[in-house]
Amino acid sequence: MENTLVIVTHPKLGCSRINKRWIEELNKHSESITVHDLHAAYPSWEIDVQKEQKLLEAADKVILQFPFYWFNCPPFLKKWIDDVLAHGWAYGKNSGYKLAGKKFALAITAGIKDEDYTATGRYDYTLEELTRPFATTFKYVKADYRPLYAFYGEEHNPTEEDINTNAKNYIDFIEKL
Repeated sequence: MENTLVIVTHPKLGCSRINKRWIEELNKHSESITVHDLHAAYPSWEIDVQKEQKLLEAADKVILQFPFYWFNCPPFLKKWIDDVLAHGWAYGKNSGYKLAGKKFALAITAGIKDEDYTATGRYDYTLEELTRPFATTFKYVKADYRPLYAFYGEEHNPTEEDINTNAKNYIDFIEKL
């Protein structure tokens, strides 16, 4: 299996049933999957850009795992993208395009049900449409952006069986990227 880096950005990870369960499942595959919790690594939000760039350079696949709220990623993940995907390293004239060809995907937990994320649903757009800026960002740095993985309906009290099945499917998703 290829080397996979999962960057977890959850401001209240201790309260998240789904993200915690995903991390448990990911940690069972530590020979090929590295879980990197940004809030644990940088509680003051002072990012070691060179360290993060080295982690990215060492990975074949990169998953950005986060809860989807206010139709976006958590602010710390946005800061990480802004700081780490630097001009001259990830893109730009005379850039090394260090992420070129690397597979990138999102793993998102959404509180509402999947039918709400449709053209005729409550929010008029699919999750794929709402996350299009990520696709554009990774295309811009010449990475290989892949479809996202999601858990929908966290606010609707999913069963432990649903959560466990989804966590195992998350591993399958990563393996097939």
